[in-house]
Amino acid sequence: MTATPSTWDYDHYDPADERLRESLCTLGNGYLATRGALPECAADDVHYPGTYVAGCYNRLTSTVAGRQVENEDMVNLPNWLPLRFRTAGGDWLTPDTAPVLDHRQTVHLDSGVLERRTRYSLGDGRVLSVRQLRLVHMADPHLAALRTEFTVSDGTADLDVEAALDGGVANAGVPRYRELEGRHLTHVHTGGVTDDTVWLRCRTRTSDIRIGMAARTKADAPVTSGRERLRATQRTTLHLEADRILRVDKTVAVHTSHDPAISDPLQAAVDRVADAPGFDELLVTHRTAWGQLWRRAELDVPGEAGSILRLHLFHVLQTLSPHTADLDVGVPARGLHGEAYRGHVFWDELFVLPYLNLHFPEVSRALLHYRHRRLWRARAAARAIGRRGALYPWQSGSDGREETQQLHLNPHSGRWLPDHSHLQRHVGSAVAYNVWQYCEASGDAEFLHTRGAEMLLQIARFWADSATWDEHLGRHRIRGVVGPDEYHDAYPGAEWPGLDDNAYTNVTAAWVLTRTLEVMDALPAPRRRELVERTGLDGGELEQWQDVSRTLHVPFHEGVISQFEGYGDLAELDWKDYRKRYDDIRRLDRILEAEGESVNQYQASKQADVLMLGYLFSPSELQWLFGRLGYSLDEETWRRTVDYYLARTSHGSTLSGLVHGWILARARRAEAWTFCQEALKGDVADLQGGTTGEGIHLGAMAGTLDLVQRGLTGLETRAGALWLDPVPLPELSSYGFSIRYQGHWGVRLRLEHGRLEIAVPSSDRPPLEVRLPDRTVRLQPGDTCRLVLPD
Repeated sequence: MTATPSTWDYDHYDPADERLRESLCTLGNGYLATRGALPECAADDVHYPGTYVAGCYNRLTSTVAGRQVENEDMVNLPNWLPLRFRTAGGDWLTPDTAPVLDHRQTVHLDSGVLERRTRYSLGDGRVLSVRQLRLVHMADPHLAALRTEFTVSDGTADLDVEAALDGGVANAGVPRYRELEGRHLTHVHTGGVTDDTVWLRCRTRTSDIRIGMAARTKADAPVTSGRERLRATQRTTLHLEADRILRVDKTVAVHTSHDPAISDPLQAAVDRVADAPGFDELLVTHRTAWGQLWRRAELDVPGEAGSILRLHLFHVLQTLSPHTADLDVGVPARGLHGEAYRGHVFWDELFVLPYLNLHFPEVSRALLHYRHRRLWRARAAARAIGRRGALYPWQSGSDGREETQQLHLNPHSGRWLPDHSHLQRHVGSAVAYNVWQYCEASGDAEFLHTRGAEMLLQIARFWADSATWDEHLGRHRIRGVVGPDEYHDAYPGAEWPGLDDNAYTNVTAAWVLTRTLEVMDALPAPRRRELVERTGLDGGELEQWQDVSRTLHVPFHEGVISQFEGYGDLAELDWKDYRKRYDDIRRLDRILEAEGESVNQYQASKQADVLMLGYLFSPSELQWLFGRLGYSLDEETWRRTVDYYLARTSHGSTLSGLVHGWILARARRAEAWTFCQEALKGDVADLQGGTTGEGIHLGAMAGTLDLVQRGLTGLETRAGALWLDPVPLPELSSYGFSIRYQGHWGVRLRLEHGRLEIAVPSSDRPPLEVRLPDRTVRLQPGDTCRLVLPD
């Protein structure tokens, strides 16, 4: 693999790496995405040509370990890619069945095009060269296209080519899910409009989403159409002469019944593909749309880190583009790149929205609308456990109910185990944090005063109602939860799952209560009255929130913040022994369970938990929060806490390296780059051992972008100003990017060897206020400011 800021290139064929490549070569536009599988290859143990539409879910029931288990999945749609070829009378050619002389796949990041070049030996000295260009259109989100060019190097060859739309697909991209029911499509019908245009329609089995696809195929020879069971086919025979290029262009339209402004998905797809221009014109408008995105998300980082960051940005934009603003979708933790986590929405928006807020605030707003539309479900979930307010689910899908699996498979032991991660109720705090951060960055008072205030109020209400008073401690406590460290879900030997006083949960709950009180105070009087009437809020409840926000218990032991009450009493793990016995201990929970033990017995964390507080809050805000709770959190206590958990974390999540790199940039700068590299290479090097082939880790990818944007710059959007407190790393001391802040489009920041340049484009906006630790600068639109930073 080789990379540049504008390309991501694989230069040979390796079946063992194909799933990883397919994920990293996925093309998408925020509505539709297709994995980078070879069009001549069907789904098998090597290849997986998945296609996904954002928000398209279906629910099925499976029998697992003697239990009926219901799961909702993001649906693998009919495969539009198939295009296979063979010499007349021969076998179909694939890299797995025919001699491959060389093979190269290149993702052109600037233009959003996947280029593939393969040379097959045909025998008798003849070589068939295949070049393909693929796009999933960024200007028209319902279109995708594939151009295939064939050349024979010597002599002649008659080449049979077959293109198809294939409805005989299932969700089978994750091996550990294969015991679960995966046939989501039913009522598959195919047909033709003309010889060059065929169609396929189907629907999902329980959610009853109707899907329509149409394909138009043009070739340098006549095309005929046909129908097979579950497939619509088109065939042509090309007469190849030496060194003469012949082409086959396949253009596809996709619609579902969720789309606005259509009545019938099939008719919409047929009409759209009929109206679509040829490949060359599609490529021009596609490149233009990508060029506009890159300008809005300008990022200039040198070296290998810069190349990886460009790839991360590419995949973030393919999953959450401006087209997302028109959809009712959340942030899928694994992008639109595969079926891991079943396409569910977790808390990963906590790592994604802070980046989007400063480039595509309309997308952030749409993603928060997804949460607001499901507020009633969150309130119902709270009522179901006897609480007021809103309890957002740990895993969400189509309608906002809890989608966390009841069982999960440990591949090390082969056992299905109970899954208690639904007790990660801190997801509500993540929703509230994103509301606050979005409104601070965008200045969107209308959203804050309406939907935002309503979500904040109900989340705060849940936390206040979850807190119980402990007379002995003289403090409020939150019991029976699971923190970000998913390894610990119960006390050793406990009959019931859940932990008490998870520090991250309690501190973020206090923050939610505090910020919500501020919002209530700042609401315009008419709006405040409406909200109070609508929610039944009374003054006594606000007094309770004040009390709880100042008295939530935060446990300590050995002079450090405890991950949860009793963490310090757990046994110490022999880390040296486990690292010696196992090459990779990231998934320590699975290793211990296979040995008949439980990670609940040990001081061993999967990922940052307590330290997540330093990721969300600047040092000054974190000290203020602890002070408000009646605790002193000085720099030495925080340093000890960082050291303590750094020595006890296995980094079983791609988010762990990101958070630790962010924290160490300020706490222990010399070690920060090691963790920054872990975050950067998590997917491109597949550090989690095969997981990237099942879908990228979107939160980690977006988080690395935000590490440059906010982490290393100390950038905060607060009180109507940009606050900066840079901490340049020796390995990354020069970089630049642009942001969109409260109506200022394309504000450019560049840090280079202790100097900061800020340029504000000309506009009719008011001056931009920038605050640094030692000064405040006001920049008029059109101004450029150059500052020397203190050492």
